[in-house]
Amino acid sequence: MGGVVGKGDSPRKWEPESMLEAKMIDAMKRRAAEGTSMKSFNSVILKFPKIDESLRNCKTIFQKFDEDSNGAIDHQELKKCFEMLEVTITDIEVDEIFQACDIKEDPGMKFNEFIVLLCLIYLFKDDPAALRAKTKLGMPKLEATFETLVDAFVFLDKNKDGSVSKNEMIEAINESGERSSGRIAMKRFEEMDWDKNGMVNFKEFLFAFTGWVGIDEAEDEEEGEETV
Repeated sequence: MGGVVGKGDSPRKWEPESMLEAKMIDAMKRRAAEGTSMKSFNSVILKFPKIDESLRNCKTIFQKFDEDSNGAIDHQELKKCFEMLEVTITDIEVDEIFQACDIKEDPGMKFNEFIVLLCLIYLFKDDPAALRAKTKLGMPKLEATFETLVDAFVFLDKNKDGSVSKNEMIEAINESGERSSGRIAMKRFEEMDWDKNGMVNFKEFLFAFTGWVGIDEAEDEEEGEETV
């Protein structure tokens, strides 16, 4: 992938840490070659309410696979999920997907992490196995939302290398013409860069986005009500 260049810095190449991540990068590169309909970061923000509503509709799918109803999907439930979707996948691949989506490293895959899983399945739609899963999940109804998320990432990925650098984020926010665009860009980038390596991949972008539209806050409120 591309490097991050700043004043006095030389470009550095970042390599994906897993085959899943490499597949995600390749998929985003292919999608970036098609271009984006987004004109500014403000156009992304205006879509927040509709995206929020659509993502919350994934709750029924999540509850279907959360067999013990504890608010999280564990390794075995995820494995059964793929079995129900008739997706051929090895135990190692299940572990890799689980680890990739369990970004907070807490017990089980929470709802917002499950949303990331669904969106990645959409991203990999060129894979025949993923297409079967997409159909069984009822994802055609969510395709518009997932495509908007992919489109938003492509807008940020100015050099079309499958990731977003700090400089690219600043450029995207600057296009909005806001006086405090530099500060906003830095804050948004920090929220996306979960592993603090200076580059944001699509998975990290999705996790940040669920927070931006309020999915995280809603989940915390529900957990609080259950423990009262």
